[in-house]
Amino acid sequence: MKNRVKTCASVDLGTTKVSAMIAEMIEGRPRVIGVGTAPSAGMKQGVVVDIPRAAGAIRSAVRESERMAGVSVAECRVGAAGEHIRSMNSRGVVAIADIDEEITGDDVIRALAASRKFSLPYDREIIHTLPQEYIVDKQRGIRQPAGMYGARLEARVHVVTASRPALDNVAKAFELARVPMGELVLEPLASARSVLTDDEREMGCMLLDIGGGTTDVMVYVDGGVVASGVIGIGGNDVTGDVAYGLRTSHAQAEEIKIRFGGAVYPAGDADELIEVVTTGNAGRRRVARHLLAGIIEPRVTELFALIDRQLTGSGLKQRIGGGVVLTGGSSMLRGICDVAEQVFDLPARIGHPVEVDGLAEIVGHPRFATGVGLLHDHRVEPDEFPRPAILARRWLHSLNQLKRAIASFI
Repeated sequence: MKNRVKTCASVDLGTTKVSAMIAEMIEGRPRVIGVGTAPSAGMKQGVVVDIPRAAGAIRSAVRESERMAGVSVAECRVGAAGEHIRSMNSRGVVAIADIDEEITGDDVIRALAASRKFSLPYDREIIHTLPQEYIVDKQRGIRQPAGMYGARLEARVHVVTASRPALDNVAKAFELARVPMGELVLEPLASARSVLTDDEREMGCMLLDIGGGTTDVMVYVDGGVVASGVIGIGGNDVTGDVAYGLRTSHAQAEEIKIRFGGAVYPAGDADELIEVVTTGNAGRRRVARHLLAGIIEPRVTELFALIDRQLTGSGLKQRIGGGVVLTGGSSMLRGICDVAEQVFDLPARIGHPVEVDGLAEIVGHPRFATGVGLLHDHRVEPDEFPRPAILARRWLHSLNQLKRAIASFI
């Protein structure tokens, strides 16, 4: 009898689009067999602001991916994003009971648990505890302490928290869409999994996932995450500037930005004229293309300068020899790497999803970096088990399914 291939699914809740993917996992590598997208509704800067509309977009994207794949979704990994995301570095230290015995997995779990023992507001929830390094008797840089000998074990970690109400609203949207919700994964962590190389993580690098409403930031040093965050500036802000500067509609500004826009002044075609439909269909006029670049470049420079100040202030800039990797739909703006290299004074490249098969010609675009990354397993902690809040959400979903099943027999 032929073995069944394990399938997994992901849903990326973006400000401009909701994308769903279904993949077969073959030797740990996803082979995408279904993709569905829907215009984002009920979402603003990564946060659900209208549950019924968000549920409709989720349902539409997932059903489209199911039709293409020919299978039903059992559970979806979901990206967590928005300015409510917070992060911090922490440490936990435990003593090893018997120095003549090897350090065990339970000891590692105790050290990680100790790193999470800090005061947390009631409306916050830990979604990730990402190990940076372990220290055994002052010996640093250890990745896997289990099996070693020592009297003192320290875990240094990067802890990511989120607003519990914001996550509950996401869960409610999935429940209303009748789509089973699984693991929650920080979106830049997922994007990093799909576009970064091991060498870049080891050398130190910064990932910028530039979406429609937000820019997700993640910094790696020596293979571990040392900083992460979300900035409420994205491609929609650039589009808004274009609409205001050219006195046209948002839809027209988006089309002009994609077709003619760039983050640097065009060299050979600076005097090219662009036809613009003015607001209210008052007429058409022509503007020089270099004026468009004059609108876009300041906004992009402002975003990068803001991140650069935070990076320099934290002392991390000199530790990211691997440079800057840009991904997300808005990273495809012409000349954006040139601006990044100017502002950060570091090498920059565009990150495309790698280690993916199947519909790679579709999902190999930077705008699908998060969705592809979500298909991979992100359980990096030995104590990775369903946390109480997630268990409560799954219980609520199962209870509602049971209620509907009973109602159908009455």
